[in-house]
Amino acid sequence: MNSSTDKKSLIATKHLIFGVGLIGAYLAGAFLNSGVHSHLYGRPSALKKLNKGITLTDFNHNHSLIEEISFADDQDPVAYDVVWLTVKCTALSSIKKDLARFLHANSLIVCCQNGVESHLEVQSQFPNHLVARAMVPFNVVSDKDGHFHRGSEGSFVIENIDKDKFDVSAFANTVNSELLPTAITNDMTALQWAKLQLNLGNAVNALANVPVKSMLQNRVYRLIIAYAMHELLDVTEAKSITLPKVANIANSKIPWVLKLPNWLFSLLAQQMLKIDPKVRTSMWWDLQASKPTEVDYLHQKVVEQAEQLGLKCEVNKWLVSKIKEYERLNTQGINPFDNDFEQEAKVFLRKM
Repeated sequence: MNSSTDKKSLIATKHLIFGVGLIGAYLAGAFLNSGVHSHLYGRPSALKKLNKGITLTDFNHNHSLIEEISFADDQDPVAYDVVWLTVKCTALSSIKKDLARFLHANSLIVCCQNGVESHLEVQSQFPNHLVARAMVPFNVVSDKDGHFHRGSEGSFVIENIDKDKFDVSAFANTVNSELLPTAITNDMTALQWAKLQLNLGNAVNALANVPVKSMLQNRVYRLIIAYAMHELLDVTEAKSITLPKVANIANSKIPWVLKLPNWLFSLLAQQMLKIDPKVRTSMWWDLQASKPTEVDYLHQKVVEQAEQLGLKCEVNKWLVSKIKEYERLNTQGINPFDNDFEQEAKVFLRKM
């Protein structure tokens, strides 16, 4: 902290975590663990699971129990200074009425969604409010009520804004911890494209129906992800976007590492494999629950940008079509995971 005044100002700020799924609950627990008083708002069924508090753990064996949890008053809502919007991209179009009840004229809305440009949907709904972005690069799993486990590496990154609006630097310093490494950025757009590159494994993970670590140990799956990443890198190069490093390997080199033979990949990519064996992507969870996925905000965004630039994008286009196929099967009551995705991937690779 820069001064006691900064700390008092942060403590006086009213924070609301809007959406308490895996990411929202983890952020809420981390904020509270750092002394930032925050209220939580979400579905009654999700809030009920937090009645006994929030337990945070991570892959580095850090642990914290937060017993005192405060929920936003749904019947008599108050306005908050900072609202951390942690719902899925697919829910953004339906939140306006609920979210508006918790805002005052100067409320800051911080969008924590996947993908790029999803915050524009929120900005269009609240044109008179300042909308900032935050990036959550890690996976969170929950094996029992109130327990949230960060299963992979990465820092929570907040977009820097006018200090008079909200002192992002002071806030980041406050919540930065082993459970929630936190940083700020002046170029969130580039960072979101870099994060999107890593998220291009989401569809493969969902379709393969295996944990992320198992997916990365399978060269067929890695090849699909690598070629999807090449397509994104073609887009960012054409748009003159310089991607910041968000993993231990430079963004341009990640696809080449993924294409290595299994024995060499296991030898050289040990840090990439340093991930909890239970971790799966949010897209897998959505398909399992027969919910709409965020594929339109991830892989489809690469397809749209590539087509506008006249670039080929066959791998991401194929992944989008497969996810859409699985979503349709879900709506028909047919188990999509009866398909042999690995075999389909092998056939697709041979045609490339």
